[in-house]
This record gives sequence, C-alpha cells and structure tokens, in this order.
Amino acid sequence: MLGHRALSPEDYLAILKKRWWILAIPALLLPVLAFAASYLVQPTYTSQTLVLVEQQKVPDTLVKPVIAEDISARLASMKEQILSRSRLQPILERFNLFAGNHMNMDDRLDLMRKNIDIKPIQSEVAQKYPGFYISFKASEARTAQAVCEEITSMFVSENLRDRSEQTQGTTDFLKQQLDQAKRSLDDQDAKLAKFQQQYVGKLPGQEEGNLNMLNSLNTQLSASTQQIERMQQDKTLMEAMLAQQQREIATPETQRIAPQAQQTELQSLLSQEADLTTRYTDDYPDVVAIRRKIRDLKHQMAQAPAPTAASPVTSAAHNDSPETQRLRLQIKALDMAIAQRKRDQSGTQGQVNLYQERISASPLVQEQYKNLTRDYQQAQLFYDDLLKKTNESRMASDLEHRQQGEQFRVMDAANLPDAPTSPKRPVFAAGGFIFGLALGLGIIALLEYRNTSLRTERDIWAFTKLPTLATISLIGDVDTLSSKPKRWFFGRRNNGGPDVDNPLLRAGS
Repeated sequence: MLGHRALSPEDYLAILKKRWWILAIPALLLPVLAFAASYLVQPTYTSQTLVLVEQQKVPDTLVKPVIAEDISARLASMKEQILSRSRLQPILERFNLFAGNHMNMDDRLDLMRKNIDIKPIQSEVAQKYPGFYISFKASEARTAQAVCEEITSMFVSENLRDRSEQTQGTTDFLKQQLDQAKRSLDDQDAKLAKFQQQYVGKLPGQEEGNLNMLNSLNTQLSASTQQIERMQQDKTLMEAMLAQQQREIATPETQRIAPQAQQTELQSLLSQEADLTTRYTDDYPDVVAIRRKIRDLKHQMAQAPAPTAASPVTSAAHNDSPETQRLRLQIKALDMAIAQRKRDQSGTQGQVNLYQERISASPLVQEQYKNLTRDYQQAQLFYDDLLKKTNESRMASDLEHRQQGEQFRVMDAANLPDAPTSPKRPVFAAGGFIFGLALGLGIIALLEYRNTSLRTERDIWAFTKLPTLATISLIGDVDTLSSKPKRWFFGRRNNGGPDVDNPLLRAGS
C-alpha cells in the first residue's frame, strides 16, 4: 500500500506505464557514470604463486620424521612469523609500498598484511594439505610480482630453518636425556653388582644349587663320620693288640714304666676330649668314644700297683719286636689320618653351616634383589627407549640437513599480472545499474506515496467503508479529458477520511 491506498498488480502496471521514464533514466545514466568513475580508482594488480608440500624422500618406515605437526598448523605459525613487523618492514621500505597515502608505518604495515593472502589447497584424496597459494596485491604489476617472490622465498627458507631447528633441538634434548638415563643406569648397575657381590650364593635362582650342595656336603659329612669311627675302631683294636704284646713281654722294669705311659696317654685323651667338646655335642660319636677310652684307662690305672720308692721309674730303653713297632707305626698313622679326617670334617661342617645360612637368608635377599632388579630394568628400558629415539632423531636431523625431508617446492613462480584485478569495471557498471533501478523505484514510490487522490471505487471503500451509490462521468471539454474517463462519486461523510459530503467528488485527476 502506497500512501493511503492498497495497490493491485494492475495498479503497479499502470504506475509503471505512467512513470517508466523515472525508472529508465537512472538505470541508464548511473552505469555510465559508475563505469567512468572506475577509471578514477587506482588499479590493483595481484601476483600469485603456487607452493607444493613435498613429503620426505625416504619412506617413513625407514626414517620416522621428528616433526609430527600438521602442515596447516605449521603454515599458520610461519604465517604469523613472516607477517611480523621485523619481516615485513624491510620489504615495505625496499619497494616503498603505500608511500603516497600519507600513512604512518603501522598503517602501511597493516595495509600490506591485508594485501597478502595465503590460501591452503584442500586435497580431495587425503586430509592433508598438498600445498598453498601465496598472492600479493600492489598498485604496480612488477611490484606485486617482486613482493610475492620475496614472501614465497621467506616461506620456503622459514620452513627449512624451522624444521632444521626443531630436529636439531629434539636431538640435543634427547641426547641430554640419554646422558642422564645412562648415569642413572650406571648407578643402578653398580648397586646391583655390589648387591650380587655382597650376597653371592644367596641370590634368586641359586636356591636349588645350594640345596644340592647342602645335600652333598651332608653326605660327605656322614661318610667322613663313619670313616672316622672305623678308624677309631681300628686304632682301638691295634692299641689292644699292642697292650697285649706289651703284657706278654712285660718285665719288672717295664711294669715300672707302664704308669708313666698311661699317664701320658691319659693327658692325650683328655686333650682330644676338650677339642671335640668345643665343636660337637655330648652325644656326638667321637665324644662318646673318647670318653669311654678315658674311663677304661682310668680304670686300668686304678688297678695297677703303685710304684715303690726303692724302684724309681726310669726311662731305660728296651728293644721292641718288629710286630710291636709295626703296631706302633700303624697307630701313629691312624692318629694322623683321624686328625686329618677331623679337620676335613670340620671344614665340611663349616660349609654345611654356610649353605644352611644361605638357604635361610634367601627369602629376604630375594625380596631386596627383586626391588633392585625392578629399578634396574626400568632404567634399562628407559635408556633403550631414549637411545632408539635419539638415533631416529639423528637420522631425521641428517635427513633435514640433506634437504631430503618434507619441504616446500615452488610449483608456479610468481606471475606478472597482465591486467589489474581491481577495479572491475563490469562490476562497477552492474552496481550502477542496480543502484539506478533502486533510485528510480524509490522516486516512483515517493511520488505515489504523496499522491492522495481517489481513483477507483475500491479507494472509496478503503477510506469510508461505505458502498458507492452512483458514478457520474466527468462532463467537460474533450481537450481536457484524459485517455481514461473520469467519474464523480456520491457518498456520505467519513470521519477521518476525505470529504465525501460534496455531491461532486472528483475520483481522479
């Protein structure tokens, strides 16, 4: 509804037929003016280059790359670094960019950043970015090309430097960690070696050997004890035979010497008893046998007649028979053998005690050894893992130094623009045409809004809500008539609407 009435499509067509020239003049004039004004705008040239991301030339299965960051993240990081003031200001000053706009350095840098565009290429096959475009806008074609080449070179060199620094930094860090891990491993190794040396024979895994050795030593000890008993029995038998021979050839002189020999033998037996009781218990066979001999000897000495004062004991030598000498030698040999066996038995008993102590201490030692070996294994695993990572990082660093890793390759060099990218004169003309149409429509709408005349019966009904009683054609000169006949309407006064009391109310002009 324009102004005071609602319009139908027929009304719109009528208005368009009546006022088409108001719409046509701006629609034709403004595109021409906009096209001409585009020549007053300073042209802008855009130079563009294509940079591809080449993957490393050695397969990832052989040399694992150290840098696992996505190319989009690295590209964003490099973009922030390259678009910094320290990087852009030398280029801006070298090419004297945006110098005629009377702007300060910060405004010129901001405008330069706006004219730089970095757009990644989305791959349709993989999720990775295979490359990206770099473009720069300038008022001169060669300046745009030169600046675009500079920015592209900065991206390529920054990528090489950044990857080299990251791989070298990773290698240095891993090497420091590896040295610390090696020192920790050496400490654990020294502790483990010291523990093994301190508890040799008590370590886990040696229990079975200790038990076997203990059983073997117990068997040797039992055999040695039986052998000593047999030797003691042989010695007792030989001593009895020797005593029998001595009684047969006894003379008064020997009878006087016998008590002295018995006393010497008694002292020897007492010494042996004292030696045995210090090492064995009272029910040990050797202790029981030696005590029995002492009892028998004391009994013999008690039954022998006491020597008289008139016949003092002398040490007169007499000649023994060969049989007596042999018995004496055999008894002496048995004494020596028994003493040697007892020494061996004492050593065997010491070894038995040692292995018994090892077996009894094994559970506690095993617990300590388990804790120590667990720490050592963890240190060893950590060291092996760091060593593997360090070697991989060194190979990756060497790969970057040889420029065999992931790198940027300029596929299309920065082009020299043939034509400016802006202003786009067809766009200016289309904008002028659209603005002209809008201006014409606005003028027509304003004129129709200001026109308050009543033209049809529908207009009467819209304001008065009363039906039309009659219509009278306009009577006048033919020259004053328009192409459409004019009518007069009769009606009543409508509060708030036009005056309809006048019997002659003109419906249109």
